[in-house]
Amino acid sequence: MKKIQNLLAISAFLLLLLATACTAQKGYRLPAAHPEIFEFAQRREFCTKCHGFQKEPIDFQRYNHTPLFTESHRLVAYQDDRVCALCHSFSFCNDCHATRVELKPSLKNQTENYRRMQHRGDYLARHRIEGRMDPTSCFRCHGNPRSSQTCQPCHG
Repeated sequence: MKKIQNLLAISAFLLLLLATACTAQKGYRLPAAHPEIFEFAQRREFCTKCHGFQKEPIDFQRYNHTPLFTESHRLVAYQDDRVCALCHSFSFCNDCHATRVELKPSLKNQTENYRRMQHRGDYLARHRIEGRMDPTSCFRCHGNPRSSQTCQPCHG
């Protein structure tokens, strides 16, 4: 009988401890947006410029917009899109990742020649060469060219 009372007392204490831990308001909370005094406009910003290089509570260094950031931003956006929302609206993502309207960078950015962009402005003329050099790079996004809706009109 004494063992059962001790076990119940320990269980009640642990349950109370768990409830206290769950309701505690601790840790870093992201603001809804940066204060209005920040104007990001056309320049790339490094988060660590203001937030420093601390890894906790958020590793802001991962969000720095380096020249290669467009290639790796998917990983950090999936990790916590609320950090992205501090500077970017949801429509910012849709400019490149729209699901309802097919994005054609070769038409949208005809004079763009940024090498790290998915498809440069002159890509329609060049994709044949790049597709033969590394066809897996096409399959990664477009799938099989014989069945893909983006490839089939031309490649049958």
